[in-house]
Amino acid sequence: MSYSVPEIEDAEVIFNMGYNAATSHPLVARRIVRAKKKGAKIICVDPRKTETGRIADIFLPIKGGTNMLFLCAMAHVIVTEDLVDHEFIEAHTVGFDEYAREISDPKYAPEAIAEQTHLDAEEIRKAARLFASSKHTMTLWGMGVTQFSQGVECVIACSNLALMTGNFGHYATGVGPVRGQNNVQGTCDMGVLPNVYPGYQKVTDPEVRAKFEKAWGVPLSPVNGTPLTHVPDKVLRESDPKKQIHAYYIIGEDPAQSDPDLPEIRETLSKIDFVVIQDIFFNKTSEYADVIFPATAWGEHEAVYSSCDRRFQRVHKLVDPDPNVKTDWEILCLVATAMGYPMHYNNTEEIWDEMISLSPKYYGATYEKLEANYGIQWPCYTRDPEDKGTKFLHEGATFNKPEGKGHFYFFPFTPVKEKETEEFPLSLSTVREVGHYSVRTMTGNCRLLRSLADEPGFIQMNPDDCEALGIKDGELVRVFSPRGQTITRALPTERVSKGATYMTYQWWVGACNELTNAKLDPKSHTPEFKYCACRVEKIDDQKAAEQEVVERYKEIRRLTGVLEETEAASNE
Repeated sequence: MSYSVPEIEDAEVIFNMGYNAATSHPLVARRIVRAKKKGAKIICVDPRKTETGRIADIFLPIKGGTNMLFLCAMAHVIVTEDLVDHEFIEAHTVGFDEYAREISDPKYAPEAIAEQTHLDAEEIRKAARLFASSKHTMTLWGMGVTQFSQGVECVIACSNLALMTGNFGHYATGVGPVRGQNNVQGTCDMGVLPNVYPGYQKVTDPEVRAKFEKAWGVPLSPVNGTPLTHVPDKVLRESDPKKQIHAYYIIGEDPAQSDPDLPEIRETLSKIDFVVIQDIFFNKTSEYADVIFPATAWGEHEAVYSSCDRRFQRVHKLVDPDPNVKTDWEILCLVATAMGYPMHYNNTEEIWDEMISLSPKYYGATYEKLEANYGIQWPCYTRDPEDKGTKFLHEGATFNKPEGKGHFYFFPFTPVKEKETEEFPLSLSTVREVGHYSVRTMTGNCRLLRSLADEPGFIQMNPDDCEALGIKDGELVRVFSPRGQTITRALPTERVSKGATYMTYQWWVGACNELTNAKLDPKSHTPEFKYCACRVEKIDDQKAAEQEVVERYKEIRRLTGVLEETEAASNE
């Protein structure tokens, strides 16, 4: 994110695409509402009418899977109507002329792509003009942009819009990828990625690698690691035993619930020789574990988290954990030592000091400064007490390129990998909803939250589609895709367009990832969670279906160690 979250409320225009702040990040949603009250204009692009869409000045109910067509049309209008910032482009960018030639093609005109996107051409033009009307236009996007097979290129297309209108490098402007899970920004910051060390330092850079080899006292591979989403290939389809994955160490993740194409994931986990789970509760993946390490939860240890706007924040221990569990870092130290690499730290500050000493972007973010300032935003290069980090990136429109300029890149539209068919006539997208978080490892163990919303979840559908299938609100239905099936409840809603359906991925019985497609973005290796083909079938015997849900839920709770309240009371 190039700006800070508090800056959002000072935006003049907010361009919100594929992001539902009200359910994903309620505190960010508050900033959007404040901006609206201060007079900001809002453009919301989403297949569903989200809470942001309800307060938007321009709401564009785009057809799922057509993001790039829409973004090209936005750029086409800005370029062909000469709404670009020529002075900014000349001084701070490269590649615009070639990009403008491509994007000026009439095939990207709003009128040319209106049918495919299901959008009104004049509304697209209004949105483009509004976007270009301010030097305080702020772009927000979420997984409705990134979880497509063309996700990375759509992110670049969003950045192109900001570049051509001069919306970079000063307060209350720029681009904002609002990260999906708690501390996902932090895990990336710390190098829990296959191609970088902490501080986004490349594994393939010899100087960087030599620095970490010296610090850690071991030789390090010059080859990038394997992306998480390639694990099934490395287990099920890799013929070379030396390249196969034989052991899988999973920390704070539940692939048997969160990954796409769960039938394939279950086969993968079953065939891996050795699986280790490190978590705070049993989860769906625990069923496949050979070893389970119980770890402390966030309130039981000291830690540093990164928020989505690059802010390191200290978290203090609140309660003592059960004596039979340890912190994640202590477990890792014990495992490393048992494997022959002695690893020992006395506390988390020692780990943090080692990390920031090796990461120039983080060097100034000491524990003392984190405490004194309630957080530090990276980059923070110096230990000067007055250096509180970087509120917004690219100040003065200077970019992290050899020539210091932003680059324009053009990409043509690439269709989704699986379209509707006669057998599977509807589209399915995963979404978030308020009530439960992520894969329910934590919230599924909370009686209060379960009383508000529980299994098997629901599938959002247009009322006309429900009527055509003879399905009533709250009835159990079966949902099928080319990969599998699941059972859930129907939720008719006008928020959803005809032909589209939406499910949340936290439900254990109504698991939508039984259906989702594992096709990946070739650049980020992110699955196409936001689009696959499906069909919904009415269940005639609702009583039997209700009993099926009860029995399956009871079995899952047994396997994941979630006791019924009566059982828990008897054990106290």
